[in-house]
Amino acid sequence: MLMTVIQGMMIGFAFVAPIGMQNLYVFNNALTNSFRRSLMYVLFVWIADSLFSLAAFFGMGAIISSVTWLRLVVMIVGGLLVLWIGWGILRSADSVQLNTQKNELPVKQAIVSAFIVSWANPQALIDGSLMLGALRGTLAKDAVWPFIIGVVIATFIWFNTITIVMNLLKERLPKKVLVWVNIVSGLIVLVYGAYLLVQALLDIF
Repeated sequence: MLMTVIQGMMIGFAFVAPIGMQNLYVFNNALTNSFRRSLMYVLFVWIADSLFSLAAFFGMGAIISSVTWLRLVVMIVGGLLVLWIGWGILRSADSVQLNTQKNELPVKQAIVSAFIVSWANPQALIDGSLMLGALRGTLAKDAVWPFIIGVVIATFIWFNTITIVMNLLKERLPKKVLVWVNIVSGLIVLVYGAYLLVQALLDIF
């Protein structure tokens, strides 16, 4: 059982480590909010990501990939949401402040943002869901829950490590660095959103 949990953790780290909207969101929140507040935000992200992993593991990917129109809807809506997120990051890049009340999102808005960055990623919805669903098919019945528990443990460790490290380092970083971090993050997200929309259009035509 322990080995199955460890296997799940290894997959979890591999799944969450690449730079994406979640990591950019966690990274920026750690830099621009108090330690306590950024830990609360990352808890919301972890909960949203864990729910996504559970849904993917238990078959969501197979449904999306088998229904063409649903896949297109996911790509288009997700692409538009990603563009909106990227534009928001760019628009607020120059106004970044450290440890000020001005940056703190209302709890409801923080929860919504966490679910958007976790669920509004069409590539993860399709590819990630299929990967986790396929892995479930290779597991014995008594290994299913230990494996997915390992996955969510890994994401908890990853997100909290980013938050703690970035929160500790931010006092040594000048504001100019933080502004450029936001600009680069925003551009990455915008390009990704545009890519998703182009892929959806290619699938249609």
